[in-house]
Amino acid sequence: MFNEDYKTIQRMAPLLQRVLIVDPQPSGARLIGDLMRNIAHSQIWMAASTPKALGVIKSVEPQVIFVEASGPGVDGADFTRALRRSDLSARQAPVIMVTANATAAGIIAARDAGVHEFLRKPFTTKDLLRRLEAITLRPRDWIEAVTYVGPDRRRFNSGDYTGALKRRSDARATPDAARILQALKILKSAVGAIEGDPVQALRSMQAQAADLQKAAVAVSDMKLSTASADFQRFLIQAAARGPLISAEVAKHAQPLIDMMPKDAGRDAEAA
Repeated sequence: MFNEDYKTIQRMAPLLQRVLIVDPQPSGARLIGDLMRNIAHSQIWMAASTPKALGVIKSVEPQVIFVEASGPGVDGADFTRALRRSDLSARQAPVIMVTANATAAGIIAARDAGVHEFLRKPFTTKDLLRRLEAITLRPRDWIEAVTYVGPDRRRFNSGDYTGALKRRSDARATPDAARILQALKILKSAVGAIEGDPVQALRSMQAQAADLQKAAVAVSDMKLSTASADFQRFLIQAAARGPLISAEVAKHAQPLIDMMPKDAGRDAEAA
């Protein structure tokens, strides 16, 4: 059955060994489970509700998660959002949302919750393989913002989209320049969110400072590298002292924020 995809499956298989299926309907979970066993000899765990699924994740650390869009005890978007904002080690695991009722609104809601791929029922083995290939062999950048946590939404396509790019920036900036600009925008937004969501704001600032330092090395920007390293050290010390003080954080973040182009736009979280 899989002869033509054998080499691709071999490359994907190591990343598909632990699979969690969140579905209140046992028949639906069994179908996906049987397919995954045939494709990658996966170990399968099943959960009929969001609370049970989050409990399984604590001990299993799945490499990929399938979640039904809706059903008794399961809301795929809410589950994904809770996972992304949790402290679980598998919070970045690829999530594939499954549904028989695919609407534009549903696809957008899934994307904005942090879902990686969207799988419509009924689906073929080929459809499933395309989604698996996307999450394993074409990984997307991880976005750790305040209002959004998940894979870069600009590459979300549910496996089917082949249309034109929607943003002018998609075809404008170099990858490194775009990466730096996005990180600076998210950082600025996170600084402004300290009082409203201090936990995610801190996590976001830490992620952006680390990403900026990596990007600075790639473009040989010593000023950016020094500023991002200084800010990372400040965050470690400030978090150890207790609750973050908004004005203090803003002062230490300013050297980085000042590097944002004046015409960078109004969106602070453009991911």
